[in-house]
Amino acid sequence: MSTTQAEVDRLIEQFDPEASFRRLTGWSAKIVLVLCAGLAAWHYYTAGFGLHNEIAHRAIHLTVVLGLCFLVFPRQKRLPGPWEWLVSLGLVAFYLFMGTQLLAGLNEPVPDGMRYAFMGVLVAIAGLALPFRAYDGSTTHIPWRDWVFAVLASGISLYLLVFFQDIFIERPGNHTPLDLMMGVIAIAMVIEATRRTMGIFLPLLAIATIFYGLLGPYLPGGLGHRGYSLPRIVAHLYKGTEGIYGIPVGVVATFVFHFVLFGIMAQLTGLGQLFVNLATIAAGRFSGGPAKVSVVSSGLFGMISGSAIANTVTTGVMTIPLMKKVGFQPRFAAAVEASASCGGQITPPIMGAAAFIMAETLGIPYNQLILIAIVPAILHYFAILYMVHLEAKRLKLRGMDPSEIPSIGLVLRSSWHLFIPLVVMVTLLLMQYTPFLAAFWGITLTVACSWIPRLLGPLGKGMTGIAVGPRALVQGLDMGTKAALGIGAACACVGFVLGITTLTGMGFKFSAWVVDVSSVAAQALVALDVFQLLDLKQVTILFGLLFTAIACIIMGSGVPTTPTYIILAAIVAPALAQLDVPQLATHFFVFYFGVLADVTPPVALAAFAAAGIARSEPMRTGMTAFRLSMGKALVPFAFVYSPSLLLLDFTWPAFLLAATCSVVAVMGLGAAYTGYVARPIGKAGFWILNVFSLSLIFANPWVAAVSIPVVLGVLLYHARPQAA
Repeated sequence: MSTTQAEVDRLIEQFDPEASFRRLTGWSAKIVLVLCAGLAAWHYYTAGFGLHNEIAHRAIHLTVVLGLCFLVFPRQKRLPGPWEWLVSLGLVAFYLFMGTQLLAGLNEPVPDGMRYAFMGVLVAIAGLALPFRAYDGSTTHIPWRDWVFAVLASGISLYLLVFFQDIFIERPGNHTPLDLMMGVIAIAMVIEATRRTMGIFLPLLAIATIFYGLLGPYLPGGLGHRGYSLPRIVAHLYKGTEGIYGIPVGVVATFVFHFVLFGIMAQLTGLGQLFVNLATIAAGRFSGGPAKVSVVSSGLFGMISGSAIANTVTTGVMTIPLMKKVGFQPRFAAAVEASASCGGQITPPIMGAAAFIMAETLGIPYNQLILIAIVPAILHYFAILYMVHLEAKRLKLRGMDPSEIPSIGLVLRSSWHLFIPLVVMVTLLLMQYTPFLAAFWGITLTVACSWIPRLLGPLGKGMTGIAVGPRALVQGLDMGTKAALGIGAACACVGFVLGITTLTGMGFKFSAWVVDVSSVAAQALVALDVFQLLDLKQVTILFGLLFTAIACIIMGSGVPTTPTYIILAAIVAPALAQLDVPQLATHFFVFYFGVLADVTPPVALAAFAAAGIARSEPMRTGMTAFRLSMGKALVPFAFVYSPSLLLLDFTWPAFLLAATCSVVAVMGLGAAYTGYVARPIGKAGFWILNVFSLSLIFANPWVAAVSIPVVLGVLLYHARPQAA
């Protein structure tokens, strides 16, 4: 049974909160279309002809983005009834607490009219945030209360823009009562916008960090700090460059938005289908061909989509039925698609939004980050392809029928023009032009090159792709903005976590805890080593990595990769830095495990979306996707212990040793968790492969001299067909 486009849209909306848009009609649809297309056009213009100053550019971006969050996204109940009410009442209490405490902490008198108006606004926000049945979000029109929310959400940034000269130039550091009141309203509206687009977890985390900043003197032990007044916190989060308008929003407004828009435009012209065709040509003929096509096409498509869930559904609707057709179980077919789709965010040249934030955070040119990410991405996809190959051999599956595989010559002749924008954009990135300028030309050429078949006339006969005319252009601008709204709201909310972290030193406190616990655990393990084979420092790093990986998976449950990475980079990554792990390796480590959270139960959203297409049980699909990820989960550990895989301290001997150890380790773990090569692997083989494969992550020459022959020996032994 095939999956219709309506079902695809429903699955994306169900499992990807960032894409659960209203289907508007009438005047409200036209207003939203103008706002979305206008914001996209403004971003396109600034990418090509120059940005505004930092704060103004970010404020203009959020003025429209936060307002649109309430116009585009309906309010949805994502929690059981009592929990929805409990969380909503907690938010109401938080908003009113913020308002009363701010008024109590002001150092100058405030007119009664201003006090009443301020509290009236907070009461209105609190009341409209409650989950009354009459307030249920409409998916076809915009209720009046969402227009109120949209005006308030836009007003917080408009205030900074209108009074920019006065606030930031004439009285920097001087915060009037009106500034601080607008700051409290800003905090409330960002939380509500994020709740609307992402769910409740991220807003609750933001609120917890704000309370952490307030309650510092009352916290025990190393968690304590001097504490900060509410006016100080509000000013820091609202008017500073480390809160709402911090680096995450800045990167979204200057880099991410443009590449999201490019991805949408590229999909409109047919680039996604071209990637599927190329993947089919490359992998379709081999055993279990459709599964390998899924892996390759998901990697290619993921480079331009940036969303694991959208990638899963968009390519999965084509590949999952093919996998089921050749004999894969529905659960395995869905798991393959989900596991492969997560890799697009770590695959050069475009990668996901988090990669741009990483480049900005570390001060690394994006063209260098592209090169650094190549080897880990290859290992990532090799791990999935190898496990898919073993599963296909276990089930004795064939490849695709030759009639189902398109001709490479025909594909290239009909679609060569679709490559031009991507090639030019990557070339500009490698030539060290700014990412937003590269995206500008990528978007421009995507539209221009879509007309090549028509411009060629008879010579263009047989060429594929859709010409982007005025209607399609406006549609692309509209879709591009909507696709970027969720990440914009999330990055504004993450600014609360980053702002409190810089204010209180929370990241260093957490880092100290991780280092202490890792050290104690390592000392206990080394004490049991009667042969003195273990190095205390290496084992301490290993425990630190394990604790960090667990934190990444927990924090990433149900939260998109980008906010997950931002939070972990600020709070968790410093722990690994204290263990002398290179900073770049640390950030790549948390980035990778933030991506893996999308296929890690109990909240494996990409796997659940794929299960909807495959008609399989979601949790079992998630467990299978997690098993398929065991091989690639080794990759982040490998480049921490072998920075040469990230081209750090690069020497050919170190790189070749690390690459060999990584490939053999991935093969060993892949076979162990598939349980089959050419014959079943028993329990003894399972444990031998696990122990000796894991030992290879250290890339120690002496350990490798023992472990590589053992792993390869077990694989070769089980590669012999079983006697009849």
